[in-house]
Amino acid sequence: MNEQNRLATQTFTAWADAFTPAELDAIERYGDSLVTEKATLVGVPPEQQTQQFDKIRITRTAWLERTPETKWLYDRLQGVIRALNDQSYRFDLRDFSEPFQYTVYHGSEGGHYEWHVDHGPMHVQRKLSISVQLTDPAAYEGCDLEFCAGTKVEKGPRERGAIIAFPSYVLHRVTPITSGTRKSLVVWTTGPNFR
Repeated sequence: MNEQNRLATQTFTAWADAFTPAELDAIERYGDSLVTEKATLVGVPPEQQTQQFDKIRITRTAWLERTPETKWLYDRLQGVIRALNDQSYRFDLRDFSEPFQYTVYHGSEGGHYEWHVDHGPMHVQRKLSISVQLTDPAAYEGCDLEFCAGTKVEKGPRERGAIIAFPSYVLHRVTPITSGTRKSLVVWTTGPNFR
C-alpha cells in the first residue's frame, strides 16, 4: 500500500485509489442494474418499519451477492481490507459477513442515516465496516460520513474511490443530503467474537 494513499485516525483508516475510474464506473453500473429498496433498520420487524423510522434512516439499498461477475470485486476488497486491518486494527478477520450493500442517498428524498453502530445482536458478529465512495463529491451536497471521536466529530474522505474502514462498534452517521445523489458500497467483515 502506498503510504500517501492512506489516511488513518484513531477512529477510521482510509485508502485512496484502490480502484481505477473505469472499475468504479463498472461497480456503479452493476449496482444501478439492481433493484434498490427502501432500507430497513436491523432488529426492527418489517411491520414496525413505519414513517417514524424515516427520522433515523432514509436510503435505498440493493445487495451484491458473490457471483462469478462480482468475484473480482470481492477479491480486491478482501486484499485492501487485509492491508488496512494489518496496519491499523489487527482484528482476527475471517470473511465478509453479508453480501455487499449498494447504497444510494437521494437529495430529493433527504437521504440520511442518524448516529448508529454496525455492531449488535446479529447472527454473525460484524467486526470491521467498510465504505467505498462511488460518487464524485461535486455531484451532491451534504451526505458526509461522520464519526463520533470522543469530544469531536471526524469526517471521512469524500473523494471518489476512497475506501474507509472502521471498527463496527464505532458510532457514525451519514448527514442529510441536500442535493444530488451519493452512491457507496458498504461491506462488513466478520471473525471470532472480541475478547
